[in-house]
Amino acid sequence: MIDIDDEVTPRDGAVDATGMRSALAWLMAVGGAIGVLASSILTYDKIALLLDGDKKLACSFNVWVDCGGVVSSSQSSLFGFPNTFLGMIGFAVVTTLGVLLLSGVRLPEWFWVGLQVGVVLAIALIFFLQFTSIFDLYKLCPYCMVVWTVTIPLFVSVTARNLRSWAPTAAITRFVSNWTLLIILLWYVAVVAVIWFQFGPDRLFS
Repeated sequence: MIDIDDEVTPRDGAVDATGMRSALAWLMAVGGAIGVLASSILTYDKIALLLDGDKKLACSFNVWVDCGGVVSSSQSSLFGFPNTFLGMIGFAVVTTLGVLLLSGVRLPEWFWVGLQVGVVLAIALIFFLQFTSIFDLYKLCPYCMVVWTVTIPLFVSVTARNLRSWAPTAAITRFVSNWTLLIILLWYVAVVAVIWFQFGPDRLFS
């Protein structure tokens, strides 16, 4: 179990994030920073491909593990601009909030409401991009998978924290809080299993 808050009382908006005690604060700070880095690299690759469509990207290893094929697709710009812009902005916000929590700042409840909305939208977008990448484009992007890897625990952990604050006696709160780590691990296993059965070792490692 991940100890998201040492004590969260209903609607107090408080997370005990003093020093190094908050797992959620560390997850937000470190995971957000990793997300910013991965999104920035993908943005650079997107621009590089726009300038030179034949450019070979460092993260393109074969026909199936191919960043170029993913970042040059229409799905990589769902809103008329690269999705990676959303990643850079969103993860930067998460990183900043994580650092504030580690500094002992007590965020008002509306911050947590906004963050919950953000992680729900983020996981919905990630799910769509996962499905598109695996079943439509039939290509995997390593840096995209880094983004997937940090978004999943952020979504589960932020949701667990907010459930404890907003509905402390609900059964779903107890379940998600008690099994946060297991939920994350099973989610990873499910994604890896889908990739493995869809592509197989020969395509992944050829």
